[in-house]
Parts: sequence; structure tokens; C-alpha cells
Amino acid sequence: MNTTWQIFLQNQKAIFENGYVTHFNGGIREFKDIQTDTTILADLSNMGLIRFSGDDAFNFLQGQFTCDLRKVTPQTAQHGSYCTPKGRILASFIIWQGASVNEYILQLPVILLAAISKRLAMYILRAKVQIQDDSDALIRIGVAGSKACTVVEELFQIDRSSLAPLAVIHTENASILCREADRYEIITPPDKAASIWSQIASQAKPAGAAFWDWFEIRAGIPVILPDTQEQFIPQMVNLDAIGGVSFQKGCYPGQEIVARTQYLGKLKRRMYRVNILSSEPVKPGDQLICTELAEQACGMIVNAAPSPEGGYDALAVIQTANVDTDKICWKSLDGPLLRFQSLPYTIPE
Repeated sequence: MNTTWQIFLQNQKAIFENGYVTHFNGGIREFKDIQTDTTILADLSNMGLIRFSGDDAFNFLQGQFTCDLRKVTPQTAQHGSYCTPKGRILASFIIWQGASVNEYILQLPVILLAAISKRLAMYILRAKVQIQDDSDALIRIGVAGSKACTVVEELFQIDRSSLAPLAVIHTENASILCREADRYEIITPPDKAASIWSQIASQAKPAGAAFWDWFEIRAGIPVILPDTQEQFIPQMVNLDAIGGVSFQKGCYPGQEIVARTQYLGKLKRRMYRVNILSSEPVKPGDQLICTELAEQACGMIVNAAPSPEGGYDALAVIQTANVDTDKICWKSLDGPLLRFQSLPYTIPE
């Protein structure tokens, strides 16, 4: 994390754990105090940034990722993933275009950044591509909630009609990445970040990274972490439903498996949004057990965060054949039953 930015956040009463903000002197109480209609302000330093540049950047990345970079423009971002040759996801991300045509910025969990950068660098060979860690060079601030659109619109003097999902708006002091109608990322240099944070804080409540994670879960956006790497192919976590997989582009690692599943196979697992009434933390990689299958696992937690309404909300990949049973438990047959919730998009057949 940028040292100057960390000191600023500490002065705002931020509490850090493993290098990122867990809460603002509130702990789990934040989720009880902050209602679902509250506008929140979050530091997103738990997410890292990789900058790709050079004459061959487009062609190189187009041959590595599941998304179609032809749809990434100065005004539009895309979800995507990076897979093994067997089609298993190593990282999920969001990517947008940088200051020039041959420059791209990729956001993924900072805990995966070094390994993913190293793996991609192995395949550059003689291509004119540079890879750079920009995590400390740009500060990411998240704003979410019922008044988030108004806050961003007024602060940056931008037209509300331009704030469509995955839109990127560039201003003098920051770039705004619209994640949803009520959720935005502000990407800005360190010397601008403190002023922007302070202005937003007068209209929003600072909250830890887990609250932003909860918004990601609500939106049905999977975030692959170390415990879930190589567990899923892209369709299992609904990346095809959010534009993170293209079936009209050329080859990339795992493309044969991904395409075969799309056109020839029947997908047996999909990602669902659930609530688990547990006082113990629900974590990525936790197994899900179906009562009809005795002790056999029928799914896995992808992401989880405390729910403002109690327990944990989560994204879970589950065998489609077992979803309608209403008898799926967390970790063991003695664990709490999953309660299914709706997703904001339609899962492809």
C-alpha cells in the first residue's frame, strides 16, 4: 500500500489487517450499524493494479484472457479471467484502457498480483510489452449505496447519463469506473486521493473492505482468491453472464475446454447467491454438503462477506442438479442450510 495513503487512512481511524483496511474502528459492528441503504466509502487497496503497455500489448493480452479486448475502449471496461491450459481460472479481473491505445490496466486481488504478473511475463518473449505494478501509483476509492451516483456526479461534475455499468469516465483529477448504478470506483493519483476522500466522507460512511466485498456478492461478481484458484472454469462462476468470456475471439489458454463446454457439453455447476446463518466466518473454498448425497460435497464457496441482515452472504458454485433440493448445508450435514437469493442477471441455460 502507498505509505502516504496508509498514514492518511490511519488518521481517519482505519484499522488494518494483512495490509488492507478491515474496518474504521467498528469491526463486525459496522455491518449492524450500516444499513443497506447507507452510502459507504471504502479503500480498495486490497485490489492490485497491473499496467500493460507497448506496441504489442493488445495482441498479447487478447491471446491470454477469456474476454475480448476489442470491447475495451477508453470509455468501457470489461470483466475477464486468466486460465490454465485446462480452462481452470487462475484469476478473475476487470480491465480498462489506460492513457494510450496500447495501454491497459488490470485490477485483481493484490494477493495474486505477483504470481499472475510473473506467469504472464514468461509468455512475452520478444513481444513489445511491458508489465508494471501500479498498485501504489494509483489509489482506488470505492463509493456505494443509494446516494453514490449523486455523490460522484456532483463531486466530478459529470453527466449522470454517462454513468452506465462498466463505463469509464476520465476527469482532470481521477478516472471513475462505474461498477453498477449505485457503485463506483475512483482511481486517482496519491496527491489527489486525500482531498477526494474527505469530500466524499462528508456524505458517506467509511467502511472496511468486507463491505465492498458484500456489494460484489450482491452484484454476482466472482473474485477468485488463492483458495479457489484452479477450481472453476469461467462458466461455472457465471463469467459468461457478465461479459467476461468471448466465444468470438481467437485462442487463449484453456480456450478449447471453455469452448467445448459451451457448445458440446452440459455445464453441471453454476454460481448462485446464498445466505448462510452462521456466527462463524464463511470463507472462500469452504465445502457445501447436500443431504441427498450424504457426506459428498456438492459445491464450494467462491466469496463471502458478513450480511447487514445477519449471517453471511456468499457466492457459491453448486451442482445444478442439487439446487432445487433446498437441503444444502455449509461444511457439514450439521451446518446451517443455504438460503438462495436472486442474482441481478440471468444465468445462461
